[in-house]
Amino acid sequence: MQYHVNGRLVPATEATVRVDDRGFRYGDAGFETCRAYGGTVFEWAAHRDRLVDTCETLGMGGAVPEDLRERVAATLDANDLADAYVRVSVTRGVQTGKLTPDSEVDPTVVVVVKPLPRGGVDGEPVWDGPATVRTVERRRIPEASMPAAAKTHNYLDGILARLELRGTDADEALVRDVDGFVAEGATSNVFFIDDGVLRTPSLSGPILPGVTRRVVLDLAADLDVPVETGRYGVDAVRDADEAFLTNTTWEVRPVATVDGRAVGGGPVTDRLATAFDRRVERDHYPAE
Repeated sequence: MQYHVNGRLVPATEATVRVDDRGFRYGDAGFETCRAYGGTVFEWAAHRDRLVDTCETLGMGGAVPEDLRERVAATLDANDLADAYVRVSVTRGVQTGKLTPDSEVDPTVVVVVKPLPRGGVDGEPVWDGPATVRTVERRRIPEASMPAAAKTHNYLDGILARLELRGTDADEALVRDVDGFVAEGATSNVFFIDDGVLRTPSLSGPILPGVTRRVVLDLAADLDVPVETGRYGVDAVRDADEAFLTNTTWEVRPVATVDGRAVGGGPVTDRLATAFDRRVERDHYPAE
């Protein structure tokens, strides 16, 4: 494998950053996880815009290079990958050992890829089956402390949430906000359906505005599926008719159980998953 580090392709075994890079020292960096289908990145503009927004939140809005898309394409080509996981990271770069950042930024930019199955109508999911979900005690960092829309290298809250799942059969953690309302999974957005209405936590809470989340909401509008966003307790998800999770690599993943209670997918989940696959097929595999 070859990765793209600071403007050049290097073997994965030689892809390194300095130990005094602020991304390593402090998590002072933004990243995006993307997915390539048929050689092009799904919803690239949305991912790039969110990365720019994250870097602007960190006070380094100009750190995202103009040719980032070309760097991603070069990395896919170098590894002969059409269908792949793509992670793009932008750190503040190497600076002296002090917490306050310098105003001048020489960013470290890294692109990492790995193969994934084909997507779309004829594709296969990356997951083995519907997700087993468990509520954890770890809470989502409040918006006043860390903007939820900023996708930074500081992922300790998600890591600590996943650590609570050790020794269980769970695939994903259900994380609440400090008031006890459902926020999201450790690495996913949460949806559930009651009486045909699609519900998901509102972005007014500490919720990452997931790219796949937004696509699913657009698809729901196209399919005339009623949508409600709001604040929900855990029981609303446990007792739902259907539930599913979304993220870039999982796409639309049904939920089997929440805290041991059977939930499962269902007709609305299936319609949205099918519509998602058809969109990927249309936009990324048109010539096949």
